[in-house]
Amino acid sequence: MSGKFLVNLTSSLDNTDKATVAFVVANAAVASDKDTVVFLSIEGVRLSQKGFADSIHEEGFAPLKELMDNFAAAGGKMYVCSPCFKKRKLDEDKLVAGAAVVGGAKLVEFMSDGCPSVSY
Repeated sequence: MSGKFLVNLTSSLDNTDKATVAFVVANAAVASDKDTVVFLSIEGVRLSQKGFADSIHEEGFAPLKELMDNFAAAGGKMYVCSPCFKKRKLDEDKLVAGAAVVGGAKLVEFMSDGCPSVSY
């Protein structure tokens, strides 16, 4: 069984429910001692920017910023899709804790030896 887990997230403000649930699952994975990555692509890359998630709070869940902070503090990593990030003209100097802008090869490398994943 793989010691890794990937959460693929393509949403942010366009679907705050998906964004929140993705980080709930990511926190569960990292708390289960899995080497966990959240891959932020398409609109999900906006969550990589400090302050962006501050006002997102789905009823019944912890605030998204809290979920993201807890994930990073537990050692979780966020890979931010480089082309998606550049297309949206985001600022690499404003990345949240645990986030790194990466190319597709980094994601492939992480998943290459077998890695369960979920997508939101």
